[in-house]
Amino acid sequence: MADIPVTLSRAQQITPARYRAPGDLVFKIIILVLSSVVIALAFAMAIILWYEARPTFQAFGFLSFLTETTWDPVAAVHGTWPFIMGTLITSFGALLLSLLPALGVAIFVSEYAPKWVANIINYTVDLLAAIPSVVVGLWGVFIFAPFMRDTFYMPIYLWAVENAPWLEPILGAPSSYNLATATIILALMIVPYTVALSRDAIRLVPREQKEAAWALGATRWEVMRVAVLPYARSGIVAGVLLSLARALGETMAVAMLIGNRNRMPFSLFGPAATMPSVIINEFREAVETLHYTSLMAVGFYLFILTIGINLIASYVQRKLTQQRKSP
Repeated sequence: MADIPVTLSRAQQITPARYRAPGDLVFKIIILVLSSVVIALAFAMAIILWYEARPTFQAFGFLSFLTETTWDPVAAVHGTWPFIMGTLITSFGALLLSLLPALGVAIFVSEYAPKWVANIINYTVDLLAAIPSVVVGLWGVFIFAPFMRDTFYMPIYLWAVENAPWLEPILGAPSSYNLATATIILALMIVPYTVALSRDAIRLVPREQKEAAWALGATRWEVMRVAVLPYARSGIVAGVLLSLARALGETMAVAMLIGNRNRMPFSLFGPAATMPSVIINEFREAVETLHYTSLMAVGFYLFILTIGINLIASYVQRKLTQQRKSP
């Protein structure tokens, strides 16, 4: 069949190609401006935090302030290491606690559950993500923390006193608000993010790929292990790392439940503190310049930590996607 010639009007012929569709150019400029604003805001936040924290870095040193283990505003001694450790322990601990249950829920609702059961679970998970963190914190303060202390922490501690004294420094004397309670609540709060992205990634696996595995005689578990999870792993990793970023920045619920002890060492059943919790607890009390600038320095470290983890997440996800596309 012969090609049908396309004729251009005289106006289209004399108009440069880049001006024939001005809407595309306008859209491109708008998208470029908006994306540049987002990047500029991130740099502006970093610069402002650094500028406000300069007196602290000049007084203690950038690395010395990072590794100092004492935080005592009255004595004008400030160190962020307890808060960094508290942030890392609660965030990665919550991730470890939530990963397998969240992945199990995602697999169940995507591949095993009847549609009506999957809908109920999906609505419940989405509703859990919508609950404000302060409401979760209130439930933790009045219901969850006393229950865990009386039902689990105290019996475990008393058993350790009688049978394994070497565990006492690790466990610590049980208190209502402690590192373990904050970590468990944080795990509960990040489950919906892992479930949502993992569920969507599993549902995007081509049906033909699963049917090919079934045709080769694979069992249901083998189909999941060989055909589904390898294809969906980039989305699953994205959900896990998004949950980690959410855990690093969580403030209200953790501040209400962690006990807010500003010194090392930490114990499992004893109070601790995180970088967001010390900022929200002490910001209004920071009337002295060094105290205020030290809190800004903690915010700067938190900003660097979250940006670094997100960059690592982007790199890992990109590598996994490339491996999936490669023959």
